[in-house]
Amino acid sequence: MTYRIYLAVLLCGLTFLVAPTVWAQTKSVSVLGTERSAGAEAMRDGLRDALKAVGFIEGRNLKIMLETVVDDEQRLSQQALNLVLGRPDVLVALSIPAAQALMRHTKQMPIVFVGVTDPVEAELVPGWSASGTNVTGVSDLLPMARRAQLVRQFVPQAKRVGVVYNPADAASVVVIREFQEQLTKSGMLMVEVAALRAVDVSAAARSLIGRVDAIHTFWDSHTQVAYPGLVKVANDAKMALVAADTSSVQAGALAALVLPEREVGAAAGRQVIRILRGVKPGAIAPEIISRPQVQINLVAAKKQGVSLSDAVLKTAVAVVKE
Repeated sequence: MTYRIYLAVLLCGLTFLVAPTVWAQTKSVSVLGTERSAGAEAMRDGLRDALKAVGFIEGRNLKIMLETVVDDEQRLSQQALNLVLGRPDVLVALSIPAAQALMRHTKQMPIVFVGVTDPVEAELVPGWSASGTNVTGVSDLLPMARRAQLVRQFVPQAKRVGVVYNPADAASVVVIREFQEQLTKSGMLMVEVAALRAVDVSAAARSLIGRVDAIHTFWDSHTQVAYPGLVKVANDAKMALVAADTSSVQAGALAALVLPEREVGAAAGRQVIRILRGVKPGAIAPEIISRPQVQINLVAAKKQGVSLSDAVLKTAVAVVKE
């Protein structure tokens, strides 16, 4: 081998080592969601971030199909079937109903769920280890004890905490029972009021005035639809409203302990990348994101009569400042 040929081979090798990954074959990812919200959009953005970081560029070597079906179980099932029939390399589900709809139509194609709090309880996977099935994903599970501590952090004198929930929503019932247990361990009592319809939420919240020191909300479709009315009740009563998601803080809740949705989406994106590289989803254990942040709404703090200590302000992220 001559010196020039040797040099050319060496330079070729160095270029290969330092150049970003280039994926010659176009890959396809189909994403199914069941809500139109800032949180869902942030998860999609995180997914794209992760894929782009390793060289998957939309319109070049990556095709992403985004579908959202809100409050229509029959249409959700049909859309899930359509995505499966499109045979993408990976299917991504942004909620429990989306994951369940996809799972009904395929037992072979890779499915990655995103932001599902308890995929075992939802029967998406049999346990927290690698499932051996076509399903894996990322959980936004946060210990309920941390949520109870958050109430105490913002309302140190709290003895009773109100919760508005939909008793027809099995997932909500499980969540508030666990929350009740953790409140009791923290020396607080839970006062629960039912709201079977979205229009019942405001009245249910008003029934808590004078009976509780704070209200804590969890995600369910009824509460989210009626959140402005719930915020008004808290503001009028000068009572702290603590939530479990960013969108509720943006809508007027005082604070929430959350996992940033974009981070959750990026973590799911990294699982998608492993699958695109040939790893079976059943060999990837479901992941729990464990770096929560406290988000606060400074405007809501004033309206709800809550004084924020310097210690709280130092450890929190202000989502709404003015």
